Amino acid sequence: MSAASPSPMVAPDPTEGGHVPVMLAEVLAALAPRDGATLLDGTFGGGGYSAAILSAADCTLYAVDRDPDAIARGAGLAARFPGRLHLVEGRFGDMLSLMAERGVDSLDGVVLDLGVSSYQIDQAERGFSLRSDGPLDMRMEKSGPTAAELVNTLPERELADLLWELGEERHSRRIARKIVAARGDAPFETTLQLAEAIHAVMPRDPSGMDSATRSFQALRLKVNDELGEVERGLEAAMRLLAPGGRLVVVSFHSLEDRIVKRFMRDAAGRTPGASRFDPASLKKATKQADFRLLTTTALRPSMAESTTNPRARSARLRAIERLAA
Repeated sequence: MSAASPSPMVAPDPTEGGHVPVMLAEVLAALAPRDGATLLDGTFGGGGYSAAILSAADCTLYAVDRDPDAIARGAGLAARFPGRLHLVEGRFGDMLSLMAERGVDSLDGVVLDLGVSSYQIDQAERGFSLRSDGPLDMRMEKSGPTAAELVNTLPERELADLLWELGEERHSRRIARKIVAARGDAPFETTLQLAEAIHAVMPRDPSGMDSATRSFQALRLKVNDELGEVERGLEAAMRLLAPGGRLVVVSFHSLEDRIVKRFMRDAAGRTPGASRFDPASLKKATKQADFRLLTTTALRPSMAESTTNPRARSARLRAIERLAA
């Protein structure tokens, strides 16, 4: 079974500067916002999903983001929907406590758009992008250790393991060796410095992707503990969903999508076949599921969207619904 067909009631893109929310029609169709509902956008970013949700139904929406710049940008949108949009600075992995602080003990829907936002990528001073030079930072919250600190201090083996595990970089050891040798002459301070060091030892990728992309991705995931945040966020969302409530997740990285797939499969009772030789697995398999999958396989963006919005090409959408009590 797949999610419902994209809703025809799609709000015009509310973002500015070309920041287009990915798979917006599919997200709205899967989330199915309704009048009177209480929903949460755990990755507010540029506000694209939030604006569309608020336009689609007379609902209340809590918009969470760990980036203070995103919360500041949301002021204009909050003014457009007075009393309905509540901006919350924090991590979506902490949504249980964030909602408890606001007297909310259940939600009718949660949407998560994982990864880095277009705004963060486009700001050179944030250090996320390969397209322009900037400080080697990559922190979403503007606090804590930076990517530069990792690159300049991790032992070679730990750095190679990081690039392999979080970036799925096949040439991780070669890259780590080059980084450690180069930082002996001068510490890495900018994104361009790091990219050039990686380019010096990496073959050209036949796909046309920048050969430093996977390494930058690994550092970003580590700096922001993004995979741990995904796990905490999924657990919290499933605890908060009311009967009939839906969780919709858009991911862009295979490691993230794997986590989402496993969580949703297990919540819906779609675990691997139980064995009569393993009573624990048999008991787990026969336990009534609390959720049902809205997407048995991940939804992908249309060819038209992938053509007009390159960021959408790697997107995967999965959705789940809590069953009635």
